[in-house]
Amino acid sequence: MNRSIITIFVLFAAITATTAQNKFAGGDISMLPKYEAAKVKYTDQDGKQITDLLGYFCDKAGFNIARVRVFVNPTGETGVVQDTEYAVALSKRIKEAGMSLLFDFHYSDTWADPANQWTPAAWGTLSDEDLQKKIYEYTKDVLGKLVAAGATPDYIQTGNEISYGMLWGVKGTKTPKKCNTSKDDNWDRFNQLLSQAGKACREVCPDAKIIIHTERTNNWSTTKGIYERLAKTDYDIIGLSYYPEWHNNLYSLKSILNSIHTTFADKQVMIVETGYYNNWYPENATYDFTSDWPASAAGQKKFLDELVATVKDLDYMQGILYWFPEENPYNNHVYEPWYNHGLFNPNTGKVSEALFSLQTLRGVNTGIEDLTIPTGTTLSDDSNIYAIDGRVVANAASLPHGIYIQNGRKIVK
Repeated sequence: MNRSIITIFVLFAAITATTAQNKFAGGDISMLPKYEAAKVKYTDQDGKQITDLLGYFCDKAGFNIARVRVFVNPTGETGVVQDTEYAVALSKRIKEAGMSLLFDFHYSDTWADPANQWTPAAWGTLSDEDLQKKIYEYTKDVLGKLVAAGATPDYIQTGNEISYGMLWGVKGTKTPKKCNTSKDDNWDRFNQLLSQAGKACREVCPDAKIIIHTERTNNWSTTKGIYERLAKTDYDIIGLSYYPEWHNNLYSLKSILNSIHTTFADKQVMIVETGYYNNWYPENATYDFTSDWPASAAGQKKFLDELVATVKDLDYMQGILYWFPEENPYNNHVYEPWYNHGLFNPNTGKVSEALFSLQTLRGVNTGIEDLTIPTGTTLSDDSNIYAIDGRVVANAASLPHGIYIQNGRKIVK
């Protein structure tokens, strides 16, 4: 290969690395095995069936991270099927595909969110002290199984959308142990629970980053109050949910992101959940953005494109994960009711353009094939494959996932 072309590749690689800032783009794909077991049909842009959706997310959509949730004893209701065995098996596949893994502890038997942080039934009679021991032992046990399976997490959420605390007591408890930033009640307890979960993470997965995930993304006062109350807890990243119908527009989002960075400068930030509608818009939404982003495939793409543009140059942002991209109601009943956020056409199973929007965050969908080769430059006519820095590498069959050059064109494997 001509030395000047190698120089171009090296410069491009450096520019791309700087622009992308090692950001992560991916999604929570916790329902994928259920869709696979049901033989749900997914097709690519040409209508050809996708036989390996995980590989497609990685190789074609540019995902470099995936999230998996786990419940203590999942109830089996819609979407609540991920016990430890299930979560470990899927996590192993994600790591084997070359992606980073974000592992999400719900510490519940069912959905854990701001309105539901109920203690697992099997833990229901434990005292606060015993509950601290239990969360440590449980976290350590699950993480140990992940490590043993070769699926060590890169990121760990110790709780899911825990804006008001967690492990409130069993559902139906008359005085749930909730936290509120306007009161002191239960914050010491909450900190202790998080500290014990974090202790297990540091012991079993010392290189993993710990995320504390909240969702008051439209309310800076509450968000600030939560993380101030958790100042003594050991964690690395502030994780946020951002759904515009509940959390306002992108201007509001960026304002809160910058406020977080200014106030908690030692923490990185990651949007661990986001999404938008591909058909109808909820009647009970707090904000209506259908004039900006219609509830359609085109509206989904416009939303994601603008979200990426809003955060891609923020150096403290770790990345974005889309919630439930694999949802595909076409001719199946895997997930009912239909959530209407998936990145596949619900009437055909064909991939939506929005699936490819997130990779722009990484800078992997632009560049080499668009480079202008100087006049008079002659590329070798052999079939060598080159790494992005110009090194000759092995044949295509033995390449790991990555970006390569052959005959002057980009190859994404």
